[in-house]
Amino acid sequence: MATQLCSRTAVQRTAGAHDRPVRLARGLDSQVMKGLLLRLSALDADAAAALRVIAHFEALLGAGRLDTESLVRSTAGLAECPAGLEVGGRVVRFGPAGTVPAEPVGAVSGSAEFAPGGRVWLERAGAPGPFDELVLEWMAIAAGVVHGGREQDSAPHQVADPALVERVLSEREAVEDRARALRLLGLVPEQPLRVVAVAGASSVAVLGRRELRPGVRVAAVGPLAVALAPGADSAADELRAFLREHGAEGVRIGVGGSAPALDAGVSWAQARLALRFAVDVAGLPDEAVVDHDTLGPVALLADIPVDRLRAQPDVRALAELAEGKGGPAALAALTAFLRTGSLRHAATDLHLHHSSVAARLAGVETALGYRLSDPRDRFRAQLALYALRLADED
Repeated sequence: MATQLCSRTAVQRTAGAHDRPVRLARGLDSQVMKGLLLRLSALDADAAAALRVIAHFEALLGAGRLDTESLVRSTAGLAECPAGLEVGGRVVRFGPAGTVPAEPVGAVSGSAEFAPGGRVWLERAGAPGPFDELVLEWMAIAAGVVHGGREQDSAPHQVADPALVERVLSEREAVEDRARALRLLGLVPEQPLRVVAVAGASSVAVLGRRELRPGVRVAAVGPLAVALAPGADSAADELRAFLREHGAEGVRIGVGGSAPALDAGVSWAQARLALRFAVDVAGLPDEAVVDHDTLGPVALLADIPVDRLRAQPDVRALAELAEGKGGPAALAALTAFLRTGSLRHAATDLHLHHSSVAARLAGVETALGYRLSDPRDRFRAQLALYALRLADED
């Protein structure tokens, strides 16, 4: 990773080394941007790298008139590999040193399309870098602005100062301080929003690659990536669709309920609670996204002390099963069966033959000591599965 995008040093060398200095993103004054960049240096390497990628392109879009050459040159410098753009039969390429490569286009390691009828790409030797998709998505957004396929005002401006986001989420801050922080973030204190909490190594990249809606603000708060999403509608279905299409191993997402922006702390608490119910199960991406609004009375399980949950016999049986050979696969089968209510539908979701799922469920029944054909026992197993997820969270 030392020579690829998003190593600790690579992302710090942005377009300014090869192009005009990167100026401020629209809506952020110099002190706010300076504070943001200082805080990024204290984050975990993956979160900081993803935020710097987003901040890089926001700065380009907010700096004023952007041209094709500047965009491609700066992207090549950011990614530390040749980058290219083609539209209307014209091809523009630059290498990471800011010069036009003498050799023809090499192996394209990744590409993205933009309107009207254009394409951008990276030419990285070997496997794509860990954040190449994020770079390409934002490069395509910027290219659409440059070539008129997208209005600059509609380009997503997402990176937020973590200190402002923390102030918005804190219920200890005075109302006037929260209102000021919201306005500095470009959000309206009187309007509703939802908070989205994301855990996992690529959490910031997931939020950065997928604009939940116009005006969304993304920051890293402690170990989590956080999105402030304006509006009352939930983004859970969009996020599930994104994970089904792109995948994001180890990522879990909790979506808080709608709340007035001044009471964002309520939605933040709900998002973190929902996150405790989310689990990364191979083949079942929908389980990784939990909307607090859909939990209903199940959310009350989170009020039970973890020690009591772990001591409950059904939960203890599932925990012991999970630690044994084939345990994760058995729990995945149980999860899919309880979600779909059908052996065959569960097999379809897991891409297995139904007999394989049946065999795994038989092992679950042996561990629990009851049959899943009884609706009451299925309800009992579902509660135990939820409790197991909560018991795994300290």
